[in-house]
Amino acid sequence: MDYHILREIADSWVLLAMFVFFIGVIAWAFRPGSRAEHRDTANSIFRNEDKPAADAADPDDAEVKEART
Repeated sequence: MDYHILREIADSWVLLAMFVFFIGVIAWAFRPGSRAEHRDTANSIFRNEDKPAADAADPDDAEVKEART
């Protein structure tokens, strides 16, 4: 294949394929019913956190000292 033929294919069909893919991604992201899924995903890091983690039982523990200094 010649460079010019590949260039013409890239300028037309590959550009069209990338545009269709882009529109498909946008349509998928903003599809009906996806708002609840996006909200659930955004709030997943806060799930099951009612209080801070408890300190170790022994304050003289070496790992606890390293973490506090």
